[in-house]
Amino acid sequence: MQEQKRHPTIEDVARTAGVSRAAVSKVLRNAYGVSPAMKERVDAAIEHLHYRPRVAARAMRGSSFTLGIEIPDFGNHFFTRLLGGATRALVGTPYQLIIAPAEGGSQEGYRAIEALADRQVDGIVAISPLVSPEWLERLAERTPLVMLGRHDRSTGYDTVVGDDAAGARLVLDHLLGLGHRRIAHLTRSEDVTVPSSGTPHSIRLAVYLERMRAAGHENQVRVVRTGEGEEAAEAAAAELLRSEPTPTAIFAAHDELAIGALRAVDEAGLDVSVAGYDDIRIAAQPGISLTTVDQSGEEMGERAVRLLLDRIAGRTEPVHEVFAPTLVPRRSTRAPAESVTAGSPAAAAAG
Repeated sequence: MQEQKRHPTIEDVARTAGVSRAAVSKVLRNAYGVSPAMKERVDAAIEHLHYRPRVAARAMRGSSFTLGIEIPDFGNHFFTRLLGGATRALVGTPYQLIIAPAEGGSQEGYRAIEALADRQVDGIVAISPLVSPEWLERLAERTPLVMLGRHDRSTGYDTVVGDDAAGARLVLDHLLGLGHRRIAHLTRSEDVTVPSSGTPHSIRLAVYLERMRAAGHENQVRVVRTGEGEEAAEAAAAELLRSEPTPTAIFAAHDELAIGALRAVDEAGLDVSVAGYDDIRIAAQPGISLTTVDQSGEEMGERAVRLLLDRIAGRTEPVHEVFAPTLVPRRSTRAPAESVTAGSPAAAAAG
């Protein structure tokens, strides 16, 4: 019987490269303190031996070379942007992503994150706005953790978030500057917009209310609640457009809701501006041309994973990264038709 070929081990790699087993482990983990010369020697030995770390063996040693990412809603294309950035950050590393969906509310967020921890992933990136900070702090004591889209001032885990207050101000100032007064805000359910909770939607709602009041349009405030997804947003926007007085503009809390609102506006045959948030890829399509806020989704996802790898490598101090947003004006917003007169500034803006 032919003898079965033995798989090369990490000790074989260390011997071939002329370094310690710990040095090989550091190169595999992309850890701090690895010189370019050492990495080159180890990489050459790995290629020569055709070494491939075995997941089961790594798990027994305390490292699985897998990272978990929890995503609450696969229907929201902004999360696809985050995932793309996260994947990009792992190019050239031995790590693989395990994706855990968490649709259905805060309890699903807990369950999905716990499921990743139970699989003994080396670290977790999560997008769970309703999971309590206290619970996350306890989790971070045993599993490196980075939270996306949370404004927590955590001590045990990192956060990566867009500046939601600045982004919402950009949208409101844009619409008010075009001459809109009857601006409605299409947002999510009350559990994700609790005042002072720090969720992105709560901050965007607070800025909407503050900007409308500061502009003297408090009596025009309209907050419309919707479920997640385009269909729910279309139904909520359609009901809004049947009410009196009809808004001249809608600020949607994110782009999926904005696209639903655009459908309702088109179906009603009205001239109502719509602005969103996130700048998902379809927003730039000529047939949609949605005014929105770009908060660098791919860069946020990439940064979250790089912070996670830093934590795995030994960093303990918290990092709270905030990405500056950019307004992307497109054809879905224009001056309200009732204010456009020949030669007026509003007419020029509409043109």
